[in-house]
Amino acid sequence: MASGKTSKTNRKNARGSVVAQKSTPWGLIAGVLVVVLFAGAIFGYAALRSNQNDTAQQALAPFVPSDTNRDPSTQIQGVVTATYPAGQHVNPNQQVAYQHSPPYGGAHDGYWATCMGTVYPDAVRQENLVHSMEHGAVWIAYNPDQVSGAALDTLRAKVDGQPYTAMSPYPGLDQPISLQSWGHQLKLSDANDPRVDQFITALRRNQYQYPEVGASCQEMGAGAFTQNAPPAFAPTPSTAAVNGLTVVAEDGGAGTTQATNEMQTPRR
Repeated sequence: MASGKTSKTNRKNARGSVVAQKSTPWGLIAGVLVVVLFAGAIFGYAALRSNQNDTAQQALAPFVPSDTNRDPSTQIQGVVTATYPAGQHVNPNQQVAYQHSPPYGGAHDGYWATCMGTVYPDAVRQENLVHSMEHGAVWIAYNPDQVSGAALDTLRAKVDGQPYTAMSPYPGLDQPISLQSWGHQLKLSDANDPRVDQFITALRRNQYQYPEVGASCQEMGAGAFTQNAPPAFAPTPSTAAVNGLTVVAEDGGAGTTQATNEMQTPRR
């Protein structure tokens, strides 16, 4: 009998020993903690980004056009304006004697420059870009000798893939950066200046501020302006003829050759 009791006691002690020696699953616990922390970081980052976006949208709200606020750019310090007649077209072998550099309105080529968030690596003929602005685009020009690296990346991010926006270098620009829409211009020295976003918000496709509402910014096709091989930039002329090109007045009026209101090429 004694031996039986001893055997039962030994079995109980053995089971207790096995239970006591069972290891804690630290690996599983650590894995769960990592997942929880990772998920928390993701949700935290998403919440932070959402808050940042909300803050940015709130900051730009006063610059959104409306029936009661048709030109919000009047609230942006440094914006200059001018009034231009619409539809004044010149031929590809003509240049316009623009009064402003870069121009922001006036006579222009019958073909518009593609402006569907287009970032041109080289300077583009300004007569084509002026036509893009007549269609509601914002054109960001920059001095390639003054803007590069992070500043250039900042500007590119504001344009790339954004419809009715174009960007190109502009040799000889008197400021690092110049933003243009039809009849409006803003020159800046810093790509991070909040006025860049304010200008774009206020004037890109602002139906109250450009002549050809609803006009296209898409590439026109064969025989017209080609995004991948655009006509090269030429400085604004100051004489009657430059390299065989006829000069036309900015307003399409007095000049060596008058710009025409109607051409065989489409306006839209």
